[in-house]
Amino acid sequence: MKNVNVPALVVFVLFFALVTVMGFLASRWRRADNAQHLDEWGLGGRSFGTWITWFLLGGDLYTAYTFVAVPAAVYATGAAGFFAVPYTIVAYPLVFLFLPRLWSVSRVHGYVTPADFVRGRYGSRPLSLVVALTGILATMPYIALQLVGIQAVLDVLGVGGGANANWFVKDLPLFIAFGVLAAYTYSSGLRAPALIAFVKDALIYIVIIVAVIYIPIRLGGYGHIFDAAAQKFSAPKSAGSLTVPGNKQWTYATLALGSAMALFMYPHSVTGVLASRSRNTVRRNMAIMPAYSLMLGLLALLGFMAIAANVSKGDKAFNSQLSVPQLFADMFPDWFTGVAFAAIGIGALVPAAIMSIAAANLFTRNVYKEWLKPSATSADETRIAKLVSLLVKVGALVFVLGMDKQAAINLQLLGGLWILQTFVAIVGGLFTRWFHHWALFAGWAAGMAYGTWEAYGIASPATRHFGGNAAEIPGIGQIGYIGLTAFVLNLLVAVVLTLVLRAVKAPEGPDETRPGDYSAEAGDDELENAPEPVAAH
Repeated sequence: MKNVNVPALVVFVLFFALVTVMGFLASRWRRADNAQHLDEWGLGGRSFGTWITWFLLGGDLYTAYTFVAVPAAVYATGAAGFFAVPYTIVAYPLVFLFLPRLWSVSRVHGYVTPADFVRGRYGSRPLSLVVALTGILATMPYIALQLVGIQAVLDVLGVGGGANANWFVKDLPLFIAFGVLAAYTYSSGLRAPALIAFVKDALIYIVIIVAVIYIPIRLGGYGHIFDAAAQKFSAPKSAGSLTVPGNKQWTYATLALGSAMALFMYPHSVTGVLASRSRNTVRRNMAIMPAYSLMLGLLALLGFMAIAANVSKGDKAFNSQLSVPQLFADMFPDWFTGVAFAAIGIGALVPAAIMSIAAANLFTRNVYKEWLKPSATSADETRIAKLVSLLVKVGALVFVLGMDKQAAINLQLLGGLWILQTFVAIVGGLFTRWFHHWALFAGWAAGMAYGTWEAYGIASPATRHFGGNAAEIPGIGQIGYIGLTAFVLNLLVAVVLTLVLRAVKAPEGPDETRPGDYSAEAGDDELENAPEPVAAH
């Protein structure tokens, strides 16, 4: 190891040790009488109140990669990198309309995953299966990107040896971090990231507040910071600008809208919601979560600060993903650099744990129990979910270590496109039973095929395929987000085929839900008289 920032590394390790202890102790926090139940391991006993849910969702949605990638995008492209701010602003009013309904019907029937709901609502095993597999597929690269965030921190810390170090020594810190993550997730389930999220979110808020005050003072004020950004983006052959150009405004708007619609389709987002104690807990959280959007806007400004601080030192091959870690290393005292890096590192552990649990829940409920072993007991489900959560983490680790980092980024962009194709079945089902399940299946297939094919044909300087997420919108001629175009195709196919299938009186699957299930609250008869929360199918 060369050029190791020892004080920063010591602080980083101390915080990592703290959250490791908390992760293992979480198994005793709110301990249930029957821990061998997927509700307990995979949903924390469905017992989290407003503040725990707020920290859990914040820790889940605002990841280490968010901390690294959003300002990195601003550093590289300017205003276009700010798309994440309006998309999170749009997301919460949108999901306020349907997440309380999903919580209620899931609590009445014991649904653990969105695919459970689809199975119960439409009586369709194939539709439930593709929703589950899409969720797993979209989650895997998201977990891998948390590793990218940790690696960015380790690179700047100087940990793991130089370019000539063998692969084992170079990646040993990453093995240790995810080995510990796997162990306490296996032991404590969702309670571990829920408890650690308090530390993660507190650190991130402290670091960002200090950064937006202290770093501009060192750089000569915000005027100088914006002047430096304007100078960079006004240079010939610049890849960005301080405002979104007219020919990219459709891309910006459709990407923000599509991302907002996709955000709570991800299984890890739903997991945090279903772990809430009550319907009102969900509603309150959708009202206060925009506080994180304010934090995200401040976070994005770090990209401009990195430009003013000249973190690349003139290196044309500088990796923009390192812009924020390098900015912290250059601007902060060594000890506070350790605090900032701990915020990013822990910011990877929390969402990675929740994502692996969500993927394990999907496989256990909607593949293993539904298709492989219908007689599985609650203890069987919990055991399989624990094992699958380990395999998911190992898969993400192998993926990151064995493939180019750009591949992980490209697949994460695809993941957003894919998960958006479950929106019609899930959100549509929360309000109406009009859609036919085979029409929804066909719509999903059309959206997946079109979106993946369009993305495959996009090249970039770094890759021949899957090099972006925007293409021409048919019939409009503007460049827009492929995922949203695929969603529109998905919806059109579902509507047209539903009309056809209803006209020929094609048989429909049974609906095990009732209208009152979608508005049930703690204390209502639907919940008071509900059976032990295990999916009925």
